Amino acid sequence: MNASDYQPFYDYLAEQVITPFYNKRFAHLNALKLKSVLKRKNPYLFKAKNIELAGDLVKGILDAFLSSHEETIFGDLLEGFAIYVSETLYNGFKSKLRSVDLEFERDEVYFIVGIKSSSNWGNSDQISQMKTNFKIAKQTLRKRADVPDEIIAVNGCIYGKDRNPFKNDNDPDKRYYKYCGQLFWEFISGDSNLYREIIAPIDKEAKQRDENFKAAYVEKVNEMTEEFMADFMTRHRIDWIKLVDYVSKND
Repeated sequence: MNASDYQPFYDYLAEQVITPFYNKRFAHLNALKLKSVLKRKNPYLFKAKNIELAGDLVKGILDAFLSSHEETIFGDLLEGFAIYVSETLYNGFKSKLRSVDLEFERDEVYFIVGIKSSSNWGNSDQISQMKTNFKIAKQTLRKRADVPDEIIAVNGCIYGKDRNPFKNDNDPDKRYYKYCGQLFWEFISGDSNLYREIIAPIDKEAKQRDENFKAAYVEKVNEMTEEFMADFMTRHRIDWIKLVDYVSKND
């Protein structure tokens, strides 16, 4: 692809990935309450790390909470981008089949694709369930007259690597390919460089929005620290018994 070919993808990333990502970050940050976050975090871990400053503890739990939430949000938005790329180039579309996010046909082969964020996304039970769902999806699609005979299942991962893409199984219908990072983006676009091109618009749009988010983040840390000091400190020190009681005591 040349530079002009990428422009629709740049526009999509700016409007449909970065903009909603920051909107959701802001909304989630503003809605956070100290005690609701504390209930979900392990106080013993923070004590084991010998955290003594209220601000450090609050920042630590807030960062951990935001990070896990943001990974999910951004993964979902990039999944939408991957579907958009396939739709633009190969008339791909969002699937309704279980464990399948994308369907498209290319060179008389029908692809069903389950999209995940990381190459290390699941345990053995989750992978086994995905393979079973791939088998069911293939059986369902074979009943349709408009689907080619060859159906290939793919587990696509937005980032990461897997040096052995073909995943064999005694059951032919449970065999699939796992394409990660560069291989995944090349698979859905035919462009080995697309995985790099994604960075440029993300970088540009993020810089425009990040300063406002940082200001809101600082306000939230200070607000939650003030509340924490009022409720969980004794003689200007963290009262770990109060904190453990709040998280775990049987009312």
